[in-house]
Amino acid sequence: MLDAATPMSALVPKAPAEPAPTPARRVARWLLLAGAVAAVIIVPYVVFGDAIEAWTRRFLATSQEYPVLVAVVCGALLAADLLAPIPSSLVSTAAGTLLGFAGGMLVSTAGLTAGCLVGFALGRASRHKTRNRWLDDTDLARLDRVTARFGSWALIAVRPVPVVAEASVFFAGMSDMTWPRFVLLTLLANLGVSAAYAAVGAYAATVNSFLLAFVGAVTLPGVAMIVLHRVAPNSSPPAAKPVVEG
Repeated sequence: MLDAATPMSALVPKAPAEPAPTPARRVARWLLLAGAVAAVIIVPYVVFGDAIEAWTRRFLATSQEYPVLVAVVCGALLAADLLAPIPSSLVSTAAGTLLGFAGGMLVSTAGLTAGCLVGFALGRASRHKTRNRWLDDTDLARLDRVTARFGSWALIAVRPVPVVAEASVFFAGMSDMTWPRFVLLTLLANLGVSAAYAAVGAYAATVNSFLLAFVGAVTLPGVAMIVLHRVAPNSSPPAAKPVVEG
């Protein structure tokens, strides 16, 4: 006979707990997620890339007398680079040609950084949406550890690399990287990339623009990270001592 104080939840049979994912299944989850992100970035390039690049070239070739329009359109194109097949190196170089070194660098930096903020926000939202659907707490904790160890340098180093740069921004948002750190790193990296491409456009440089952009992307945030580490090194809490039962 049931006690009147017995809660109704005790009468409902509990569903068996789901077994923990195997290592192979965890790898498959990450591969599926990475493939989905890559598809979102690559497919538009395959379908619309040539048409958008042709339009961009025509616009830049016929808009030299309208610097304000050039600045607005170049900034908007670079901001949309995360979700659209925009030839960012072409746009940033053309901005330097049409707006001069300083103007092209500022417009390119603003546009690229705006796109990074959108990608980071999408990644942050996806962290909550994918939790317990695609990824569990263990997967997210592993992502946080990897990002804490390598994420900052990886985020900087791949800024000039198409597709990888966009994906790195998204996964940085999925991790527990803070907004201020992300903004600082990407702003400085984008400033370095933009300075390199704007210089190529403004001064008709013949050097390897990708190598110059890579050096620019790494130098500024790299120096900033070293300075921040010396001024305010990360302090980790002491490990808790195990309790020994007597």
